[in-house]
Amino acid sequence: MKTNRILMATSALVAGTTAVWAAGHVEMADSMTLVSWGGAYQSSQQKAYLEPYLEMNPEISATWDESSPQAVARMRAMYEADNVTWDLVDVVASDAIRLCDEGLAMEVDHDEILAPAPDGTPASEDFGDLIVSDCFIPQIVYSTTAAYRTDVEAWNGETPSDICALFDLETFPGTRTLERRPINNLEWALICDGVAQEDVYDVLETQEGQDRAFAKLDEIKDETIWWSSAAESIQSMADGEAVIGSSYNGRFFSAIVEQDQPIAMLWDAQVFDLDGWIIPADLPDDRLARVLDFVYFATDTQRLADQAAYISYGPARASSAPLVGDHAELGVAMAPHMPTNPANATNPFVYNYTWWADYRDDLDAKFQAWLAQ
Repeated sequence: MKTNRILMATSALVAGTTAVWAAGHVEMADSMTLVSWGGAYQSSQQKAYLEPYLEMNPEISATWDESSPQAVARMRAMYEADNVTWDLVDVVASDAIRLCDEGLAMEVDHDEILAPAPDGTPASEDFGDLIVSDCFIPQIVYSTTAAYRTDVEAWNGETPSDICALFDLETFPGTRTLERRPINNLEWALICDGVAQEDVYDVLETQEGQDRAFAKLDEIKDETIWWSSAAESIQSMADGEAVIGSSYNGRFFSAIVEQDQPIAMLWDAQVFDLDGWIIPADLPDDRLARVLDFVYFATDTQRLADQAAYISYGPARASSAPLVGDHAELGVAMAPHMPTNPANATNPFVYNYTWWADYRDDLDAKFQAWLAQ
């Protein structure tokens, strides 16, 4: 749980943040360890705001740690050992809620530590309801979605049109590739077992509903490669080892547009999610001052729009959206590749961040036990 000590430290440092930037009254660390996901997404962060920040601050060094998929477990272990080596951590929204609830992430005043929009709109209004936790600093809207190879002879010219093609081994035979976690898989399983989207979490909250979801996944379990890193999913499909599967829409964009792989998007029931920063609680003053300085820069309107020039994720600021243009290197218009594009968002699934924050540990354990059976 959150502690008064954390809140007091946070309040004191946030109150002094403007002075740090303006006058340098608090000494800032000369290095940072940033935690992210690797691949195309981390590359977009590197190009859009870390490299410009380091150019402005040549005395600073920064190191990436690609441990975001294990962020909650790793941070729990760090605090247990009283050895927190991370300075800024990229996490999905539900993980941010968990880390905040456990007092491992710092609560922030978004209007104090983040830049306003160019027209003066406070950051809290510019990000709006994407601020799903007092500890969460949104960066992007992305989706976990499905895609398929376009050259599968065994499909006899048939093309998947909805998410339930994942479970249709008769029409679309071949190996699947799905993430090694319950999130998204359990929801899709219930949808394809006849549960209405709006009822999915009510059903999944019951033991009967969980059993129903796992029973549906049993139908394709032996035909599935379970990935832990999104790079594994893309590689399986690029190699032809898997013919249909899930990944992040930005990873598929990279494979299709940048690598010219014979893969097509299947946007049906794509699961919108949020990704953003959390600041570990109780950082030493100099490290926190450096992180706050970087976050102010890295999450402003222009920087989030710049990130969308490298990957097909929608910027979390409303003021950034009009600035999204073409791919920085390929010249491809990025808007049609965003998960939020109306043509792609005809049937999205609404992900419940708070539900998963409550049920994640239990269902993680059940999912891993099911995989081991």
